[in-house]
Amino acid sequence: MRILYLHQYFKFPNEPGGTRSFDLASGFLGLGHKVEILTTTSDDTYKSKKRWLKIEKDGLIIHYIYLPYTNHMSYLKRSIIFFKFLWFSSLKLLSLKGDLLLATSTPLTIGVPALLKKWIHKTPFIFEARDIWPEVVIAIGAVESKIYQRILYLLESTIYKNAAAIVPLSTDMKQSIISRYPKLANKSIEVIENISEIDRFQSGYNEQKYVLKKKIGFKPRFTVLYAGTFGRVNEIDYVIELAAKTIHHDPKLVFILIGEGAEKQNVINQAIHKGILNKNVFIFDSVSKLELPQLYFECSMGSSFVAPIKELWANSANKFFDTLAAGRPILINHKGWQEEQIYKENIGYVLPENIDDEAIKNFLIYSQNKELITEQNKNSLNVAKKKYATRIAVWKYNRIFENIFCDT
Repeated sequence: MRILYLHQYFKFPNEPGGTRSFDLASGFLGLGHKVEILTTTSDDTYKSKKRWLKIEKDGLIIHYIYLPYTNHMSYLKRSIIFFKFLWFSSLKLLSLKGDLLLATSTPLTIGVPALLKKWIHKTPFIFEARDIWPEVVIAIGAVESKIYQRILYLLESTIYKNAAAIVPLSTDMKQSIISRYPKLANKSIEVIENISEIDRFQSGYNEQKYVLKKKIGFKPRFTVLYAGTFGRVNEIDYVIELAAKTIHHDPKLVFILIGEGAEKQNVINQAIHKGILNKNVFIFDSVSKLELPQLYFECSMGSSFVAPIKELWANSANKFFDTLAAGRPILINHKGWQEEQIYKENIGYVLPENIDDEAIKNFLIYSQNKELITEQNKNSLNVAKKKYATRIAVWKYNRIFENIFCDT
């Protein structure tokens, strides 16, 4: 089967960013499928005189269009890039032959080229919802116009209605879709959570090498790692507040923040203002996926945070699954399906939305419980193997492929 894979932010493991699409596409190759990917790039290496540059790497055919993008951009500039990719990828898709199209958000507009490919060439498509657009962007106040909101909801419902299958990345996302569009209850909706790339995280570190100790100048008692985006929805201000309150009780409980994003400088400024930067908070640039295993190996637990907005609880952030793949407990600050998994499987710790003295006291007690942390290390890896391994996600997807062509 020839699969056309549409992902605006496709990354290889040697690049910073999530590698779900790479891992899935590689798995599809292993099952004998052919995969062509359409994506954007900010890398000058792939800048071409032609609109699209075609390369072959790791068995995958990649079609790159040069559209530089960062989270530092305003919503307007990002929207312009979204629509440029929408337009040019639509034209490119119509020139390519494929048996099936897999379109993965964000943004929601990624579904438009898929719709056109279906309507014009009758190519069935799967829509992968990495988060619930436009519900989330409306909830955070990024889209205030009621008219624009109605247009986005109409687009969302049209994409879902025309998709051969919908793949939300969490049970909460699936529930959100069905609750807002009850008629979709009979459609193929398969939850395939983000991936725990176990082989990468269990073999990608060196026990004799200590990167963080050299960077920060001492070996912490307990280290919390955040490796992800410094964005509006990620609420890294929360970590700064947490660190400012823990430093007085235990200065060797350290927070390592790694990544890029629009809010990064603001986070740095807050840490400076509170007098904790390079004391119990250390902030570094993003690294590739291949470099992450070493950092997780050297830290006590991973973390994932969101702003106090209910719609964000449904997230399926890479940070959660990378932490489990590394065999580390996960720290979060919200409710939802991840909180349920943490309590059910004993794989981490849930902080309250508001950090008071009681919350600090309880978290410090938790961080000193070596027996519990050791148990959660084992549990996390076991859960990753049992529920979120790459092979499981690939198998679920292949079953969807087979069902689509059985139905047709």
